Amino acid sequence: MEISQALPVSPDGFRSGFVALIGRPNVGKSTLLNQLVGEKVAITSPVAQTTRNRLRAILTTPSAQLVLLDTPGIHKPHHLLGERLVQSARGAIGEVDVVLLLVDGSQPAGRGDAYIVELLRQGNLPVHLALNKHDLVEPGRAMELADSYRELLAGGEGESGLPWPLHPVSALTGEGTAELVRSLAADLPAGPHLYPADAVSDQPEQLLLAELIREQVLHHTREEVPHSVAVRVERIVEDGPRTAVLATVVVERSSQKAILIGKGGSMLREIGKGARLQMQKVFDGPVYLELFVKVVPHWRRSASRLAELGYTGD
Repeated sequence: MEISQALPVSPDGFRSGFVALIGRPNVGKSTLLNQLVGEKVAITSPVAQTTRNRLRAILTTPSAQLVLLDTPGIHKPHHLLGERLVQSARGAIGEVDVVLLLVDGSQPAGRGDAYIVELLRQGNLPVHLALNKHDLVEPGRAMELADSYRELLAGGEGESGLPWPLHPVSALTGEGTAELVRSLAADLPAGPHLYPADAVSDQPEQLLLAELIREQVLHHTREEVPHSVAVRVERIVEDGPRTAVLATVVVERSSQKAILIGKGGSMLREIGKGARLQMQKVFDGPVYLELFVKVVPHWRRSASRLAELGYTGD
């Protein structure tokens, strides 16, 4: 994902700043992020709590540059890793200019949404509410579902409600995203380009490659395995036209290791094949990927293990 380093001269009236994507797990934040920048910068999966690291994606238009922070889904944590993820998402709120609250607009507002609204209500930042999965909403229900979120924003009896604009969008098809970007950009402060115009992410290469491997684990395994997996890229070696990547997949139990490896190594080969195909797009050339699986009991509950794997909560 090579980009130029020169910052362009920003035209008069240009706006730039940071936008945090906040929401419950599995509402489509990573899918929306990829849709907005037009390139894969975040992994996606039907499994909840896919995002573990705060990721910056960069969207540049002729009149604005939006630095989009994809955050872990806000949920009730059940272990130290979960606490770190929620801490990371909540921390992003205090570091941005605008918040984009993404909800599953194909379902009525729920208690999880109400918790996040109350959290954001305490701040003074501009907030935009995106009703995702609009492509799944029957036309006759669109108004009813939108009204459930308007009632949520209205708060208690006698309150005038929060002046947060609602945006029906589809992260999958791109419906409504152009207007969403214009609306977000209008709330950013005036300022110059923060990144080169062709940048789409400032994610470190090792983190991107580790996430591409973890994405394949999410796609190929079920039950308890996905949430117990972490990936650490040990080495990246440029070998002529080919790039060699060595990585370790960490699990908590021997039974999970057996599932990941599969009969005769079949599962690990499938995971490696899928990750390698994605990596070849990153490096624009052939990739040799070697994967190892290591058992580290209760790594999600160990502060030192979490730090080794990059989960600090920052």
